[in-house]
Amino acid sequence: MARKEVFHIVRDPFTMSLALVLPAIMVVIFGMAIEFDLTSIPTSFLDFNQTESSRNLISTFKSSDYFLARQVRSSTEGFHDLESEISRALVIIPPDFEKNFQSAQGTQVQILIDAADNASASSIMGYLGRIQRHFLEHQAFQQSDINPSYGRHELQIKTRYLFNPELSSKWFSVPGLAVVVMAILSILLTSLTVAREWETGSMELLLSTPIRPIEVILGKILPYGVLCLMAVSIVYVLARLLFGVPFVGNHFVFLLGCVLFLMTYLAGGLLISIMVRKQTIAMQLAIIVGMLPSQLLSGFIFPVESMPKGFQYFTMILPARWFMDISRACFLQGSTLWDLRVPFLALILIGVLLITISVRRFKKDVEP
Repeated sequence: MARKEVFHIVRDPFTMSLALVLPAIMVVIFGMAIEFDLTSIPTSFLDFNQTESSRNLISTFKSSDYFLARQVRSSTEGFHDLESEISRALVIIPPDFEKNFQSAQGTQVQILIDAADNASASSIMGYLGRIQRHFLEHQAFQQSDINPSYGRHELQIKTRYLFNPELSSKWFSVPGLAVVVMAILSILLTSLTVAREWETGSMELLLSTPIRPIEVILGKILPYGVLCLMAVSIVYVLARLLFGVPFVGNHFVFLLGCVLFLMTYLAGGLLISIMVRKQTIAMQLAIIVGMLPSQLLSGFIFPVESMPKGFQYFTMILPARWFMDISRACFLQGSTLWDLRVPFLALILIGVLLITISVRRFKKDVEP
């Protein structure tokens, strides 16, 4: 059975191109297009103070590369920029900014953010903390030149980012893309195999042989599993060479995770083809089952921890959620097999369950 599937794959250029070319295209396009860090955010500044301190504040915004400064002369002009989407934020510096800043009471700056896009608004809010810290450090440095005892005993906090020190979106997204590519490819390829046998009438010939249902299932899974592992190798090479994503974990642990993850999705694709027996319907179900959960509910874009509790429990039945943890942990954190024991056990349980259901459903269909 496995040899028959190998001959079919070799003679089918569409399957070969789908397995080897599509992963490379998806990783290159999505790896370059997906960017979680906003830069060059158009921002309007209304400076009522016009002092050295206010200019230093605006200069801090400009030098961060996160904001593009645009000076406005009135509140009306600033609000117009927000309403017409010329700017994403409006910074209003009050007239007594420098006076209050140098006094003990402190000062405030009003910042109005366009929150129609809540993701952009959250990013801007995250940047403001860095801007405030850099501005205060710059002002303290200037004051120390005038008064050497200024800020001598102040507490200084230094932050280090582990596993992704440059906060690169590519380091976060590309290992996740490996999960998405494998999910789509494995379930799409295998969902068409048994359905094709029923449509062409060759399934009756297979049933006339002494081959058992479990042998049919394994014979269908193994060749496509090897093909998907070749696709994973392409994704791995592109991640390391093209995007510079480090791999600090154990290759054996990552390979074992790939095999278990492929087992679950290959079995899922076979179950779809066994149930529907039509290639068109099987392809549609494969896209729905493989693509949408792997992108939206696996933690690839949205963290599982931020989802409602009900959806967090629902993601536990999705293999992509568990392999997403394995892939990113192997690439960036160097986690061991013991550290990832929960995702591995979940993949084993889901895979065994899907294969068992596929075998029983196949037996039910072929037995008189």
